[in-house]
Order: sequence, then C-alpha cells, then structure tokens
Amino acid sequence: MKSAIEIEGVSKRYRLGSRGNGYRTLRESLMDGASAGLRKIKQITGANGHATNGNGSDILWALKDVSFDVKPGEAIGILGRNGAGKSTLLKVLSRITPPTEGRVGIRGRVGSLLEVGTGFHPELTGRENIFLNGAIIGMSKKEIERKFDAIVEFAEMDKFIDTPVKRYSSGMYVRLAFSVAAHMEPDILLVDEVLSVGDAIFQRKCLDHAKRVLKTNATLLFVSHNMFAIKAMCDRAIYLSQGQVVFDGPTAEAIQRYENDSRLTTASWAESKIGADTTRYPIRMTAVDVLNDAGQPATVFDFGQRMRLRLHYHADRRIERPNFNVSFVRSDNLPVCNFNMAMDEVDLPFVEGEGVIEVLTPPLKLIAEMYSVHTMVWDQKFQNLHCAQVGQNFHVKHESLTTDFGIFHEEAEWTCESSAVVA
Repeated sequence: MKSAIEIEGVSKRYRLGSRGNGYRTLRESLMDGASAGLRKIKQITGANGHATNGNGSDILWALKDVSFDVKPGEAIGILGRNGAGKSTLLKVLSRITPPTEGRVGIRGRVGSLLEVGTGFHPELTGRENIFLNGAIIGMSKKEIERKFDAIVEFAEMDKFIDTPVKRYSSGMYVRLAFSVAAHMEPDILLVDEVLSVGDAIFQRKCLDHAKRVLKTNATLLFVSHNMFAIKAMCDRAIYLSQGQVVFDGPTAEAIQRYENDSRLTTASWAESKIGADTTRYPIRMTAVDVLNDAGQPATVFDFGQRMRLRLHYHADRRIERPNFNVSFVRSDNLPVCNFNMAMDEVDLPFVEGEGVIEVLTPPLKLIAEMYSVHTMVWDQKFQNLHCAQVGQNFHVKHESLTTDFGIFHEEAEWTCESSAVVA
C-alpha cells in the first residue's frame, strides 16, 4: 500500500528579521539606509547575542531532517512544546510554505484546519466569505453552492449570514470559518490546535468532525496540547523537540516521553513574565511528588480521594513570606482549582536554600479526566511571581461523571413538595 504522506529529510529555515524580497516603501528604504551602519556593527561584534547569516538576519531551523511515512486511514498525533516545529510541519504539508530542504509527497486531497479563518475579509458578509474562503482552501463554486446550507446550519449563523464579518464576535467568526473547512471532505486532514479555540460546544464539534472524517478512511495529522484528545483519536504519535523527531510510535509511549521531558518546565503563560529558564528563578521546584493520602506514589485517583503533594524547592536567596500555590489544569488547558497559602492563611516567614512543602488536598470532587499539576510561588498579594512550573499528570476516575457534567460534583440537599390534584 502506498503511503498517503511521505516526508524525507525535511528541514525548514527562517531568517529572523529579514523582510524578504517583497515590495518596499520609501520609508522602509530610508530607514534601512539610516540603520545599515548599526546592523553592520552588530554583525561584526555579535552584539545581538545570536549567530547571523552575514546580512544581519538570525537563522532559525524550525524543522531539521524530519522523516516519516503515513499510511492511508492513519490518525497520527503530533506532540511537542511551543516552538517545537509542529505548526511549521503542517504548513509545509499543506503547501503554505515550502521546505528549505527535503521532499514531501502527498497522495489525495488535503484539507487544513490551520489558523482557522485565514482568508476571511472583514468588509465582506458571511455569505461572501464562505465562497471566498471555500475557493482559497480548494473547493469549487459548484461544491460550495451544494454545501452552502449545510455550512450555515453547522455554524448556526443563519441570522447573520448577510452581515459583514467585521461585526461578528470572535466566536461567530471562528464557527463560520471552521464550518467552511469542515465541509471540504478531504482525503487527508491536517488539524492544528483547533480544539484550543472557541467554547466547549465548538471544541466538541471539532472533535466530532475529525472522528467522522476518520470513518471515511481519511488520513489525520492532529496537533494539540490536549493529551486526552490525542489519546482518544490517535494510535500513533510523533514527538517533536527543537524541530527534530524525538520519538515515533505508540501514542501512550509518546505522551509519556513528552510529559517526562516537560516536567518542571516553565508554564507557557508565565514565560513572558519571568522567562523560560528556571535556573534564573530566585526559587524553583526541583521535584513534585504526587501521592495518595497514605503517602504512596499514584497517578490515578478515585473520585472523592485525597491527594498528598510534596513540593521540593531550592531558593537561591532568602524569599520573604512566600505564597506557595498548586493548581490543577484539565487536559484542555482549563484551570479547575487552586490551593495557596495566602487564601488558606498560612504565613511562612521566609524560605532559603532547600526544603519541602507538603499539601494535603480536600477530597477530589473533580469529574473523571486527566489533569496536570502546576506549581507557583507568588508574593502574598499575587503581584510578584517568583516561579511557575508544570509537574506531572494524574487522572481522576468515576464510572459516570464525565465532562458532560461540568468540572466538579458535590452532593446537594434536595427538598420536594407536592400536592394532590382533586378532580
């Protein structure tokens, strides 16, 4: 059987700071002339801290010697941290950008759910944008006309279809864009983080659509940070790190390697606040032990069971009145609860050097799902962040409590009143 996708030695290089060979304005030419001397000095002295390519532009290899084959009907998850090259890989496969080196072979019609909404024009109506966007992604006019009603119904946009999209909310915009892409009926579907956009209902539609595509023997490449969704969709996964394939094999093993490598790295939301290098933090976690209430290592907890967490820290300097925090984040990146010293009125005078903080949670009333442990150290007023790191994952199990029932479940008190009806 011939492969649906063949990737041989694919590399992609970007020149950071380079504008390329496009049209230039007079202002750009004047500014370039004025700053040419400064760029020359930086090039010679290396003042920007990065290697240059000889014309003042830094070189970044987003992909480096990537090779793998995909058989027709396979569903493959693509794992990796931010900047690992996942989105670049899908853009190369969808021919949005060419590879710098290597060869890509594709057999069949390709549908891409990448950066949903690319190609929409804000001044055009929803109706006009359906035809415009459909043409951009490869649908014929007759195909769009035949599927138009289904696209509008799926997006739930019938009342606003003749309104310019510049007046749409972000949710309406994304729903319509996804609906157009969802009705392309491809042989190969490339999905990039669509599940992280929109509300829960929209995300469920995305996942259901991908499952329907798989039933037609289509091929799926699925990029997501949602490990639960990748487990549900894919039997095989490819783990990328710094643009290279680290692992290609069973999904469970790929996820385990990814989680081990990501453990105690900086939480992505905190990188802009405190940087990504944990060795530069004034205090950092060196280990986080996830234990059951008896103190034994555990990764699966029964609904209603307590969890014991041991936070091993190292403080390079004295930290006054630290506010240790633990958050549980669901597999779809939704924070579901937080335990912290400030709200629990625990006042620790200071920490310095190495030590251990232990947290015993109340009974876990979270619905059955996968969660990750995030650890932070703030000040008492949650204004200064000292560190924010991602620990290991754990699962809560229950025979019936799923995401259909929300985030958590607590027993309520019910009172029933009734009166007999006399005919």
